[in-house]
Amino acid sequence: MITISIYGLDQYAVGHYSKEQSVNIANILETNVDNINFYAPNAYVLHNGVEQTSWNALVKISLPEKFRVFEEELTEFIFKTITLYTINVAVEFYYYDLKHRHEFKNKDYPPFIKEENLVHVEETEDVEDEEIYEGNIFENLEEQIEFERKKRSK
Repeated sequence: MITISIYGLDQYAVGHYSKEQSVNIANILETNVDNINFYAPNAYVLHNGVEQTSWNALVKISLPEKFRVFEEELTEFIFKTITLYTINVAVEFYYYDLKHRHEFKNKDYPPFIKEENLVHVEETEDVEDEEIYEGNIFENLEEQIEFERKKRSK
């Protein structure tokens, strides 16, 4: 229901920030933490051709109109907490009417992947180093091309 997109921070920093601050943000918005999602695009913020990642961040928050009353408090909180990850930050709010949000939740699966339901795969198979072919892969290429050409012309 609430998506916080952070441009200009790498995905790992956003992951840490999400883990550290989701509950606090939910408390500010007086909502359940399950309503808070973060989006961390694999992208750069650029200014005049120079990468600004971790120097300048843009936080875009998409949320229902009813949360507008918390805008100033949430902005102050983000300014205070995200500066551990970036030097400069701008926050933009995008409000929508809940009647325009549609969801499908598969009842066969939990709504979120959490630490408790993560599947950890252990590597048990030893992979032997394969030999790298160091020969000339183009050896006899001209003869092979000529052979194919003659074969097609028959």
